[in-house]
Amino acid sequence: MSRLAGHLATRLADHAAPPVLAPGVFDGLSARMASMAGADALYLSGASLAYTRFGSPDIGLVSMSELVDAVAAITEKTDTPLIVDADTGFGNALNVQRTCRNLARAGAAAIQLEDQTLPKRCGHLSGKTLVSSAEMAGKISAARDALAGTGCLLVARTDAIAVEGLTSALERAEAMVAAGADILFVEAPPDQAAMQQLTEQFASRIPLLANMVEGGRTPLLPLEQLGALGYRLVIYPGAFVRALTHLGTAFYADLLRDGSTASWQDRMLDLGGLNTLLGTDEILQAGARYDEDVFGK
Repeated sequence: MSRLAGHLATRLADHAAPPVLAPGVFDGLSARMASMAGADALYLSGASLAYTRFGSPDIGLVSMSELVDAVAAITEKTDTPLIVDADTGFGNALNVQRTCRNLARAGAAAIQLEDQTLPKRCGHLSGKTLVSSAEMAGKISAARDALAGTGCLLVARTDAIAVEGLTSALERAEAMVAAGADILFVEAPPDQAAMQQLTEQFASRIPLLANMVEGGRTPLLPLEQLGALGYRLVIYPGAFVRALTHLGTAFYADLLRDGSTASWQDRMLDLGGLNTLLGTDEILQAGARYDEDVFGK
């Protein structure tokens, strides 16, 4: 198992500790900020990538190569384990294998696959459709084979609650566990009763993931309460994007109204502060070791 995946697996298995909280990131800068804040893991969602890179909704418009590029940019800037939302795997079992190999090479510590049809859509939107449970089991098995020797963990997600109901979601989740999932993600339970039913059935056998979406279908619960229910991994995939969008809307309106950033000076980094966050001096000092005058002596 890779060092980062091993670190994540160890944290998930430590039931004496709080659940792992993985904030959502979408590029090198957001990943660096979350890592500096002390995150034990990071989560790259296809939704956040669609929002920030393309200004598009989460309806399956991001390609596999675009996702791989984003993973490589993030893992270059942080050693914090990165969980990657690979949506449907971008096709059938063979597509899943290619996706998983590319993401593992790019540095993913865990890869998430879901049972929606292609193109998928946000798990908290209506109108989702699903592949069969048997097809999804085959895709999970294919991913397991593709990831053999990489140490990369596999997160299996079902969106069946909104489409077929909780009973079907539990049945699909059982098939995913049997097919070899390392972490289980049952999307969009509508209330604490459903969350409790999920954890009672699975928490003793496999780490469970809770997805906290502001304005979504699942109750927003604090980390401590989610841990008490039995969840071991909690993601806030789009929270930073929503905060950034709210902030950015106000910033641009003020800038265009005032003609300056004066009213924002106490709410933004100056150039020096940003370079400190980016580690600019350290990078330049490292580069100076290879300057012409060093090797010309």
